[in-house]
Amino acid sequence: MNDDAVFKALADASRRQLLDRLYERNGQTLSALCEDLEMTRQAVAKHLAILEEANLVSAEKQGREKLHFINAVPINGIAERWINKFERRHLSALSALKKALEDEGGQ
Repeated sequence: MNDDAVFKALADASRRQLLDRLYERNGQTLSALCEDLEMTRQAVAKHLAILEEANLVSAEKQGREKLHFINAVPINGIAERWINKFERRHLSALSALKKALEDEGGQ
């Protein structure tokens, strides 16, 4: 996985909005994704290409249509690498504090 490509893709609010739309309803066409957006079809297509390059979106041809699907695996990889390890330290510190306070209160 290329973390730089994922972070670059997630850095743009329009791309995050497209991911949110795919999260709400996976398997949308370009036309469906363009609905109610203040972006041109060409801009949405460019954003989708960046999301595909980062492996956050995959596309599948079904007849004449191309459906877009969210791929959460790269986001999960980032969460595991950058969020969960910090969360573990935080939880360990809280656990140690709790134990110390309980030991102090029991004396």
